[in-house]
Amino acid sequence: MSNDLNFYINGEWVKSESNETIDVINPANEEIIGQVTAGTKEDIDKAVSAALDAFSSFQQTTKAQRIELLKNVITEYEARYDDFVQTITKEMGSPIWLSEAAQAKTGIKNIHETLDALESYEFERPEGDYTLIKEPIGVIGMITPWNWPMNQITTKVSAALAAGCTMILKPSEISPYCAMLLAEVFDKAGVPNGVFNVVNGYGPTVGAALSEHPDVAMMSFTGSTRAGIAVAQASASSVKRVHQELGGKSSNIILDDVADLEKSVKGGAGHCFLNSGQSCNAPTKMLISSKNYDKAVEIAVATANKTTVGDPNGEFRLGPIANKVQYEKILKLIEIGIEEGATLVAGGVEKPDGCDKGYYVRPTVFANVTNDMTIAKEEIFGPVLVMIKYNSEEEAINIANDTEYGLAGYVQGDPDHAREVARKIRAGQVIINGGARGTGAPFGGYKASGNGREHGLHGLEECLETKAIIAP
Repeated sequence: MSNDLNFYINGEWVKSESNETIDVINPANEEIIGQVTAGTKEDIDKAVSAALDAFSSFQQTTKAQRIELLKNVITEYEARYDDFVQTITKEMGSPIWLSEAAQAKTGIKNIHETLDALESYEFERPEGDYTLIKEPIGVIGMITPWNWPMNQITTKVSAALAAGCTMILKPSEISPYCAMLLAEVFDKAGVPNGVFNVVNGYGPTVGAALSEHPDVAMMSFTGSTRAGIAVAQASASSVKRVHQELGGKSSNIILDDVADLEKSVKGGAGHCFLNSGQSCNAPTKMLISSKNYDKAVEIAVATANKTTVGDPNGEFRLGPIANKVQYEKILKLIEIGIEEGATLVAGGVEKPDGCDKGYYVRPTVFANVTNDMTIAKEEIFGPVLVMIKYNSEEEAINIANDTEYGLAGYVQGDPDHAREVARKIRAGQVIINGGARGTGAPFGGYKASGNGREHGLHGLEECLETKAIIAP
């Protein structure tokens, strides 16, 4: 990209006064593919000033105008679709098939969901003896992760755009090029100057400056629980709204009345390994009854051993881990699992055959895991499945809820029975029998998994303030 070292502020690509750069690494071969500038507090000040100036007029735009704007964004995104696919694969290692079928596609899907919500939304309506008005909250600061870059960016920015807000995005410094590509899309789509701004940099510098800024009305953060706490603390002094989508450690309960044990275990393991396990809602804890446990372990091991790993531009199911820090963390947690007495039945710390360079991890399965082990408690964020035995349904539910997280849950079994169990899981989303996330369904968590919800109507309303006008 010609603007690698620039930031998109007030509708222009501008140079930072910072001379510090950040290497962007291709995790498939550990080679530098480019550099971006490490922004400063002064860069954030400029971006917030531009967003604040733009808000005075953008908040007055009509619903029809914002609908047209979202449609233009979709058109331009589709025109650059292959660029997104190639960029995602290069900067974070997603297999090309996944980048095309899911990673880049979530961007269009999210914008469509927001558009659908906007078209039917009433920003003003009578409620008894008062009028209820929903207004844009103002300037929104956004910090997004590297694992599903376009998914997390587009759900935030489309909601803000639909609400009439302006925004500053700090994408992950590990996968920054997707956000810069989106800035080109927004520019071509005619998004007014200052409405969408992008500043690259490190969280403790750029992220903190954004969170602390008094003119930012809301922070929307997706990432680790540790970093989310830091954003909330930095935001507290200005009493801004903080929306957080944080970590997860999701259980997949397989009930004894499941119709097809092999299909359920194979599907659950495959879902855990997808995107090299780098999904906050991945079903990483499989809970199996003592009756079916040994058979389930056998199926999971076979699934892991058949899951191919290699060059993301090749015909492999999994690519590399997105960065060296995460790669080393995963290997360390696998070692801890072994040290604490879990049985390693597939995978491990050795690299897959033919993957001498790059951050590759073999699909790994642990059996004989107890819920007090580190690998059962911590979010590994890699292709590592832990299998826990339960003796009663009540015990399975207790194990699923015995976690600091509450982002997602999974239940496999007779549909009616599975629904009963799902109601008892303390999580923001519970998926039954391997279904896909519903169109526009809210996404977010309980407990240390964050607060607030994204996607569709729920994401739109996160960006709105509520006003009551009462008149005699």
